[in-house]
Amino acid sequence: MKLYIYHTPELTPTDRVPDCAIAVDVLRATTTMATALNNGAEAVQVFSDIDQLMKESEKWPAAKRIRAGERGGAKVEGCDMGNSPLDCQPNLVQGKRLFISTTNGTRALQRVQSSPIVLAAALINRLAIAQYLLVKQPKTIWIIGSGWEGSFSLEDTVCAGAIADILLTESGVPPEEFVGNDEVYAAIALYLQWKDQLYELFNYASHGQRLLGLGVYEDLKYCSQLDILDVVPMQREVGVLVKSDAKIPKVQFWMQGSPR
Repeated sequence: MKLYIYHTPELTPTDRVPDCAIAVDVLRATTTMATALNNGAEAVQVFSDIDQLMKESEKWPAAKRIRAGERGGAKVEGCDMGNSPLDCQPNLVQGKRLFISTTNGTRALQRVQSSPIVLAAALINRLAIAQYLLVKQPKTIWIIGSGWEGSFSLEDTVCAGAIADILLTESGVPPEEFVGNDEVYAAIALYLQWKDQLYELFNYASHGQRLLGLGVYEDLKYCSQLDILDVVPMQREVGVLVKSDAKIPKVQFWMQGSPR
């Protein structure tokens, strides 16, 4: 395995794709996607354009769809919900398709949607993603942070570092062979510095402050949790993610602080 981390979709190479691409938007798109699929959603379909979301979702019965739209952290008018993972309760999402368009996260997914394997990761499903990668051993892996309107974000980079830390420790691949760019080392360093204070880090992050200004306190707490969901959101067809049904053996982790 060789890992590359890119802070935003705009920074990813345009002349190639990896064997496995992982989109990260911790606050809050990929956290919402993982939660919805964990709680029984049939699928999550992503759009960068809200008008296209409305058009495509009209093809589904109203009782079988949920429209989730967010711009600038706030719910889009005409949608059933915004981008809060806490809205994805089982009684609401069970058996339904979540049609979602967000400011940043859906753009990251669309940037890498032609990769053979496309996953969505957040802190809450970090361990499940790492387990999948350690078992499947894709040759090249990209982790793409969504950032905020083209700029770096702390929360996405710390999540990328959390995934990279497990992979580097547990894969057995020497660092000089595993690490594809300097961003991998930087992301791991950020994670190791803040791994016991992720909620505090989110309070410092510019998008965290933006959400706090909107009163979204509980979302911030929820999104800062590590390894609470055993779900791997995987692209089944372009733009449509489902809960992976692959039977992934649990890898025994021996690094400090890991499950035994």
